[in-house]
Amino acid sequence: MEKESPIKEAFKKIKRDIFTLQSQIHSLTREIHELKRTLRQTDNQTDTKTQPQNTQTQPEIRQTDRQTDESKPVPERLKTKNLPISTGNDGVQTDRQTIRQTDRQTQEVRLNRGETDKITDIEKVSEILNSLDTIKKDLRQKFKKITPQEMLIFSTIYQLQEKGINSSYSLLSQKTGLSESVIRDYVQKLIKKGIPLDKSKEANKKVILSIPQDLQKIASLSTIIALREL
Repeated sequence: MEKESPIKEAFKKIKRDIFTLQSQIHSLTREIHELKRTLRQTDNQTDTKTQPQNTQTQPEIRQTDRQTDESKPVPERLKTKNLPISTGNDGVQTDRQTIRQTDRQTQEVRLNRGETDKITDIEKVSEILNSLDTIKKDLRQKFKKITPQEMLIFSTIYQLQEKGINSSYSLLSQKTGLSESVIRDYVQKLIKKGIPLDKSKEANKKVILSIPQDLQKIASLSTIIALREL
């Protein structure tokens, strides 16, 4: 079994990294939406619970004040200030502020975690893009070393594959006007020079040549030709 070339191994690694990154981004997006929904529910529940407490507290305080005032002599009633009502309102407002402050702090902590996750994802994307740049530089160096005839064979295989046509030695011979033996020789040279090419056999033992799909995903034929001319 032939050992995979470094370029092909790099393609597979990038493919795995991209899949992992997409999964993490989808998961992060769901968590952010869930966090926003939970925070909205918490704010609504806090307002709903706090308002009835305020309404119920004031009548009780007023009734207690009325009973206390009636038990005092008239002069003392005139001196008494209605302080408990103000204190009760302040207490309810303080509770509401405390709850909202706690919710706000919790929200800030969760959002900070979300920002950290986003930074990590951006760093991973940057690493993947750097890897792609490295691979393209490597491809450019390899393709600049092949001859025009070898590039003709590679380009013909690439174009036929884009049309969904399998490239056999006999078909390549028809398309290029070269003999099958010459094409075999060029194919061997391309593989030795590190150019990504796959060989497989059909049931009738006919050899089929193809371009790795990973290479097609990151570099079109026009891109490869442009890299070669740099």
